[in-house]
Amino acid sequence: MKARYLIPLAIFIAMLVFLGVGLKLDPREVPSPLIDKPAPAFRLQTLDTPPRVLSSAEMRGQVWLLNVWASWCSGCREEHPVLVELSQTRAVPIYGLDYKDQPDDARRLLNGLGNPYVASVSDLDGRTGIEFGVYGVPETFVIDKAGIIRHKQTGPITPEIWRDTILPLVKKLNAA
Repeated sequence: MKARYLIPLAIFIAMLVFLGVGLKLDPREVPSPLIDKPAPAFRLQTLDTPPRVLSSAEMRGQVWLLNVWASWCSGCREEHPVLVELSQTRAVPIYGLDYKDQPDDARRLLNGLGNPYVASVSDLDGRTGIEFGVYGVPETFVIDKAGIIRHKQTGPITPEIWRDTILPLVKKLNAA
């Protein structure tokens, strides 16, 4: 008779353990299968001079950040002043990928809040973002001199994330 109650109790306890572990996970920490793999190639029109095309091949030979953003994204607006400040340090070039956004809206945001990007390209259909495995915006990728993705930051970059994670990696990659 007691065994009849032990099985449901054991199942209930196991479910509590799984729930407890799941609640401690950070949903922002979505591992990217592209870490330590070549960044997807792209060739897209720039926002500031639309006939001009920028390709990922042009960044070869330097460590750079690809910041995936959109004018409609509240997290991107939260992160934007940090990116503007970081761009002024010139520690690493920041390129933007304007994800599923209207170019006029994106240009208005950059004109109003400042432009931290060396260049920003327009990904109207989101195809390039999908190739990078973007789950949502903002996301930022650290890409090394050989075009290999070394880090993915999901969510806004904060001064702490910059200081503790991204800047040390950029310095290490530049020294290599």
